[in-house]
Amino acid sequence: MTTTAARVAWPSPGQVLMLQSVRADCCLSILASTTPSPRMTDTDLQRLRRLADRAAARLAEGDVPDADLLRAALDEVVAGVARQATGSGIAVYVSPHLREVVRLPVPVSDRVVVDRTFATRDLVRALHRTPQHVVLLLSEGEARLLVGVADDLRPPPRTAFPLTAEGAPLDAFLRRVDESLGTYLQLHPAPLVLVGAERVVGRFRRQSRNTARLAGALAANLTRAPVTALVPRIRQVLEAYLRSRQDEALEHLDRRRSRHAVVEGIGACWLAARRERPEMLAVEEGFTYPARLSPDGDFLTPAEDVEHPDVVDDVVDELIETVLLRGGWIAFVDDGALAAHGRVALTVR
Repeated sequence: MTTTAARVAWPSPGQVLMLQSVRADCCLSILASTTPSPRMTDTDLQRLRRLADRAAARLAEGDVPDADLLRAALDEVVAGVARQATGSGIAVYVSPHLREVVRLPVPVSDRVVVDRTFATRDLVRALHRTPQHVVLLLSEGEARLLVGVADDLRPPPRTAFPLTAEGAPLDAFLRRVDESLGTYLQLHPAPLVLVGAERVVGRFRRQSRNTARLAGALAANLTRAPVTALVPRIRQVLEAYLRSRQDEALEHLDRRRSRHAVVEGIGACWLAARRERPEMLAVEEGFTYPARLSPDGDFLTPAEDVEHPDVVDDVVDELIETVLLRGGWIAFVDDGALAAHGRVALTVR
């Protein structure tokens, strides 16, 4: 059992991949909604402790090896996060050799998962709903670069930014800005938000080679604005961008459906993700599906006794992981968007 303190951070793609790679006889996942605060509130701490008690009960019922050590590790992690800042949710992961805590910028359904893998579906959803993004603030004389994760916005290390015009003509200055932006985006691809006076942003967009993932533009002279003023304005741009991505995902489903390259419903999607070449999985955010697997793992039987050891707490979580591991991508959509299609649909190559 590792004895280092659990790290608390916003989810990152690398962290999600690491957690998805863990396999053990027992992996504990606890997910809970929290109130954003510089320190966990008493109410949230009590809720987290109740979930930890439920996890301990499941360990005892399942005759899990090293159950006492896992419970001790879980208690230590919960005690540690009581002093940490919180977002809209929290995910606690404990296995015999790992402990990890993730702050989530989206609320979650409170639950305990005891399985051979960690429940990472909410982390993937958080990455989808609050993607890491790059903000370029432009004026005629200066350009600043910021990187955002959830409500955290700060300058990235080791870049050419901030840049100043130093008397150069505007177009020459903007070309230099675009070159530096391109260098950064090659190493750290992410949606881009442009902020600046309409005239400057318009000229930059006309000559830029790095706006393929432009999330949107904010016409405002905010080059020197404090982060607290920027965050809510940037969030509005990103929300509009994410809405457009959902529409694109649903349109992609329609196009692929006309070519008979879509399977719908959890059972069909589960089998196709394992047997065919998955492309895009579209799933409603609130859709969960506890089930038992057939001996060969290809077929599902729905289950209501979620806490039974041979029940997979949420097959949707496992389906998401399978699609990602096999080279596909995930599109979360609003609840009800796929109501006529079993709440989940998969395109295949």
